[in-house]
Amino acid sequence: MAKSLPLAVVLGCSKTVLTSAERSFFKDVDPLGFILFARNCENPDQVRGLVESMRESVGRADAPVLVDQEGGRVARLGPPHWRVAPAMARFGELARRSSVRATEAAWLNARLIAADLHDLGITVNCAPVLDVPHAGAHDVIGDRAPGTSADIAMLVGGAFADGLLEGGILPVIKHIPGHGRAGADSHRSLPVVKTPVTELASTDFSPFRALSDMPWAMTAHVLYAALDDEQPATTSSSVIGGVIRDHIGFDGVLVTDDISMQALSGSLAERTKAALKAGCDIVLHCNGDLAEMQEVADACRKLTPKSQARIERGEAMRRTAAPLDRAMASARLAELFEDRAA
Repeated sequence: MAKSLPLAVVLGCSKTVLTSAERSFFKDVDPLGFILFARNCENPDQVRGLVESMRESVGRADAPVLVDQEGGRVARLGPPHWRVAPAMARFGELARRSSVRATEAAWLNARLIAADLHDLGITVNCAPVLDVPHAGAHDVIGDRAPGTSADIAMLVGGAFADGLLEGGILPVIKHIPGHGRAGADSHRSLPVVKTPVTELASTDFSPFRALSDMPWAMTAHVLYAALDDEQPATTSSSVIGGVIRDHIGFDGVLVTDDISMQALSGSLAERTKAALKAGCDIVLHCNGDLAEMQEVADACRKLTPKSQARIERGEAMRRTAAPLDRAMASARLAELFEDRAA
């Protein structure tokens, strides 16, 4: 008998170890995978133990474990145990001086991040940010993006994604189809973008189209009035089907941004059902609140065979990580930011 597919959800946990209630809950609902935050990460041995116990709870050694390790202000792993990586904007600034150096630097930075994650058993990194910030937009994206040029976002984002893949980590391009014009922080309220489709297509969508072969992507909780004047991208079948899948050409794993963010309306159950109905493969819930996770799980369905096939195609892109001389890579990265770099 074929094994049942897991629930189409990625969940967080509350502490640095699983509680007995969490362990029992995860065993019962069988989420696809898990996501870690700073609250869950104390030291390398502890994180490795937590990751192992997460996978043990669902009986799948290959259950995806995600993290947001972009560099800059979005990094769940930090000192004293983990390296501080530069914000993506630093690489965009470098690209304006030398695209060759910026490409190497972004690749090396991602390769170093991948080494940290691989050592912990983390398999998916929610990065790079491919959004193109525009004047007047909220700074929730800001220096998390490579810069205000779509070309630079493609260059830096592509090198970063390749560095992760080379280190055995699957990248998640975000926030598709673009969060760079949002005038509000989608953690707190729903951004509404009124830019014409032709302009969106030539700028905001371009980096995602260029990297549409990546294994995973994360949606933007942004309403694009010219595409759907009622629903944000995450719950809009016209944006997911017509723009993300068709125009951009992304046919990888599509995961929501955190379903508990205030950009979305309705109950968690309603949000979950709406995102899956609109075409997302997986729902993401991050805060580790057990009651909330139960509500999401109750509203969720199992992965569809099509979503499972996308996950398997993504896994096929994962490369076997070769040993990395971190000191040498770090030294070369520092050198590339200096004008004397060859």
